[in-house]
Amino acid sequence: MQLHDVWFVLIAVLWIGYFFLEGFDFGIGVLTKALARDRKERRVLINTIGPVWDGNEVWLLSAGGATFAAFPEWYATLFSGFYLPLLIILLCLIVRGVAFEYRAKRPEERWQTNWEHAIFWTSLIPALLWGVAFGNIVRGVKIDADMEYVGTLGDLLNPYALLGGLVTLTLFTFHGAVFAALKTVGDIRVRARALASKVGLLAAVLALGFLIWTQVDTGDGWSLLAMVVAVTALVGALVANAAGREGWSFALSGVTVAAAVAMLFLALFPNVMPSSLNEAWSLNVTNASSTPYTLKIMTWCAGIATPIVLLYQGWTYWVFRKRIGTQHIADAH
Repeated sequence: MQLHDVWFVLIAVLWIGYFFLEGFDFGIGVLTKALARDRKERRVLINTIGPVWDGNEVWLLSAGGATFAAFPEWYATLFSGFYLPLLIILLCLIVRGVAFEYRAKRPEERWQTNWEHAIFWTSLIPALLWGVAFGNIVRGVKIDADMEYVGTLGDLLNPYALLGGLVTLTLFTFHGAVFAALKTVGDIRVRARALASKVGLLAAVLALGFLIWTQVDTGDGWSLLAMVVAVTALVGALVANAAGREGWSFALSGVTVAAAVAMLFLALFPNVMPSSLNEAWSLNVTNASSTPYTLKIMTWCAGIATPIVLLYQGWTYWVFRKRIGTQHIADAH
């Protein structure tokens, strides 16, 4: 296996980690409207991810940085062709971070309500757009012989990509609901489980259709295996949730996210960004990669830094592992 193949796998792992962790973050943000009945319950939901949400976004920064360094042609074509959707995602992530930090800075009702609206929309929109973006990457877009995107914004809003957006939105919401059930106590925990069952069924229908479509178009034996794992894990998560086994449900919903993202990368390989105009113009792990020397230096750096990041994040989740409820939230003054 060449180093550019290794870095394709590593970038896939980074995206899997990001969607696994940020997926339930986005889901919690959506649930601040769909599940919480009052401000105290919204505070409970936000507090479940309060200590970890910013650490989860490190995976996105790492994936973007790794793509830039390992596959500069892929990075350049992706960010120029998908400029507007990616800019919207970036703005949402910025506003979302500010909303988490500034929501409680002032006691006025209007101030807190506006920031809570911001948390909801800046969680929902990226959850949708990430699916649209990856749907287009796997399906292929209009790339010419100069490795430049020559399509329009309307070309990105095709049925396959839009279905991918609905899949990520519903799957992340389900992932967030089972995380909320795992991290809370009392009535909100019961309602989170009930909502997870409903959203999970919808996610299962949409995901099955999207994954089958992907398999028929570009899949192989490995992607088929990943699809079977994703579907089986999602069914298992629904069963575990119905039985009140929240830990198992969350773990299996995470496996679902990981396997679904892995399937997309398996269906994509050895391309990194297929051309729908001419297969010979597609970006792949060979023509889009950096030099072997650059990849070698990156591999040493990743080998040193990655275990440190994993240990720190694991320690953070361990420290903040306790459940919380409305009784733990102080009354507003």
